[in-house]
Amino acid sequence: MNIRLLNSNENYPLELLLLADPSRQLVEEYLKRGQCYVAEIDHQIVGVYVLLPTRPETIEVVNIAVSEVMQGKGIGRQLVTHAIETARIQGYKTLEIGTGNSSIGQLALYQKCGFRIVGVDLEFFVRHNYVEEIYENGIQCRDMIRMSQDL
Repeated sequence: MNIRLLNSNENYPLELLLLADPSRQLVEEYLKRGQCYVAEIDHQIVGVYVLLPTRPETIEVVNIAVSEVMQGKGIGRQLVTHAIETARIQGYKTLEIGTGNSSIGQLALYQKCGFRIVGVDLEFFVRHNYVEEIYENGIQCRDMIRMSQDL
């Protein structure tokens, strides 16, 4: 598998990005300011993440997704590890990531990769007017769990 920065002349893998964030408007907004990385196997994009500088010395993973047929194969962990190393190489001191309260697998993965819970953004997924309510693992996704790690 190869993970690389998406070239400026390439289209964003919007279908993949919308797996992690169903708000097309939010995705398009942060893509304008972020760095989009893709994971490829045999020249086919199977994963994606977006890094977005937020404050001095701080950058956030604002989207990370793996194609549904490739989930459970360790690609998500490789993307997270790549994001950590990329942020470190770029000189950032803190890497942040957020996920929904219902995203049990992601919460476990991020903690295994060294992230710690630093806060909860209550009603995040309600305030941002997603077209449909989001449910995962039989739980309504309402709150953003904010996580961080020092690099």
